[in-house]
Amino acid sequence: MNLSRRGLLTAGGAVGALAVTAAGTGTAAALTGQGSGRGGVRTGFDRLAADGYRLLKGRKVGLVTNPTGITSDARHIVDVMHPDDRVNLTAVFGPEHGFRGTAQAGGSEGYYDDPATGLPVYDTYLKSGQALADIFTASGVDTVVFDIQDAGARFYTYIWTLYDCMQAAALAGKRFVVLDRPNPATGRAALGPVMEPAFATFVGRREISQAHGMTVTELALLFNAEFLAERPVELEIVTMSGWRRSDFFDETGLPWVPPSPNMPTPETALVYSGTCLFEGTNLSEGRGTTRPFELLGAEGVDRRWAAAANALGLPGVAFREAYFAPTFSKFQGRTVGGVQVHVQDRAVFDPVRTGIALLVTAKQSWSGFAWRPDNWIDKLTGNTRVRTMIDAGAGTDEVVGAWEADLAKFRAIRKRYLQYR
Repeated sequence: MNLSRRGLLTAGGAVGALAVTAAGTGTAAALTGQGSGRGGVRTGFDRLAADGYRLLKGRKVGLVTNPTGITSDARHIVDVMHPDDRVNLTAVFGPEHGFRGTAQAGGSEGYYDDPATGLPVYDTYLKSGQALADIFTASGVDTVVFDIQDAGARFYTYIWTLYDCMQAAALAGKRFVVLDRPNPATGRAALGPVMEPAFATFVGRREISQAHGMTVTELALLFNAEFLAERPVELEIVTMSGWRRSDFFDETGLPWVPPSPNMPTPETALVYSGTCLFEGTNLSEGRGTTRPFELLGAEGVDRRWAAAANALGLPGVAFREAYFAPTFSKFQGRTVGGVQVHVQDRAVFDPVRTGIALLVTAKQSWSGFAWRPDNWIDKLTGNTRVRTMIDAGAGTDEVVGAWEADLAKFRAIRKRYLQYR
């Protein structure tokens, strides 16, 4: 990859315009910056706005966003951009859950005119390829901007909205700009199995690890170079300033907006890349409670599960025997038994290993344990090995060890696209 400097820009401090090119991968220009400590993180949008929207000057802009697209003082970026004559925002594109976030998992808001701004809102959910390219063309925009808070897991669909929109923008001949936000689970490490291509779905389009440990600008660079190289998009990124790879979300000083209805807190995101695996079982993953993905259980589960999980001595986490009655989703209105996941030392907590350990001990301690009949667990893990090894009686270390070689290869690829220390 060839790197070249192209002058200097200013966005709340001296920053550089870094042009990144690679043979067969198209061009990516980045507004980049180094930060100065905790609590002072500035998002890609805040830096773009401070720079007077120069990357968008003279462009007809469409924005892919949702309720998480906010400024550091909690104003929605659409409401900020729309009246500003320095930028020509002409359309909005909503992902799963919708632009205003009113839809539950597996839903969206459809097409409508935004009451606050009058802007047309197009629905991107479950649209890809030429169908999505046609939406971009019909909207009349020439530049598509992406700004959505991610949760750090391969099966969280917003990163695949990013991928699909990049691919569609390339097909439609549109410029693509990605504005960065923190990975709430930190960017320290990639964890878990790497998806096998045969298991590609909207909860995992391409071969990345279960917890990717990247931000959306880093993923965009990786997608463009590794997976869209035959037809890359004209890509530009605006990184954050002040963010370090070791930062958890509460260290950023930024306001948290739930990226989806069942991601209420940054703590949810911390466990999600492991405990979301329970979507692939007949146990509740805590949807319909105030602690989704931290509460897990089913009718017939008792204290033996928490005891078995605690006996493993997993680092940084403890499990409390818990009883709850979900208000929707699995076991709606019925009392179930299970565990609550309590992260006690997040610096050493491994969410994916923890998720596997909970699957192993749930199967060992509850005779009613079963996988979802459609083997959805294979789509979530990106392989059959996790399911078949657990069914065969493998322990946590054995299951985790089975993906280490593939994970090492992905980590080497990932390292090429990291933008922060």
